[in-house]
Amino acid sequence: MKAMRGYWGYLAAAALIVAWSRGAESAIILVLSLAVAAYTSFALPVWCGAVNRDGRTYCRKNAAGLLMGCSYRQHRWQKMKMIVLRHKTGSVVQAVFPTAKEKFAGLISVGGLLSAIAAVIVPVFTG
Repeated sequence: MKAMRGYWGYLAAAALIVAWSRGAESAIILVLSLAVAAYTSFALPVWCGAVNRDGRTYCRKNAAGLLMGCSYRQHRWQKMKMIVLRHKTGSVVQAVFPTAKEKFAGLISVGGLLSAIAAVIVPVFTG
């Protein structure tokens, strides 16, 4: 059970898919969508991926979420700063999505955000 504690967001993503397929209330879909996006951004167990001091390699320490760094003070906000400043697009992609696991989590995060937007907009048009 302790091993599943770090992966609760995948259960929320599955529940979100079921909620959309069954036509659940938009409030439930919105809460699940925001939970999935928050999980992948700030709680998903991933590698840090921040640029090391040599400027060519990336940190392989454990981190929480696609946007957060590891326990090193310099790495904590480096990925978020890289996304905001966008000085090198290729390095941002390499730092935020170094492995297939992070790419999949990014896809889930974007899906959760799009789902949250749709949960707010769809009831406006359908009444």
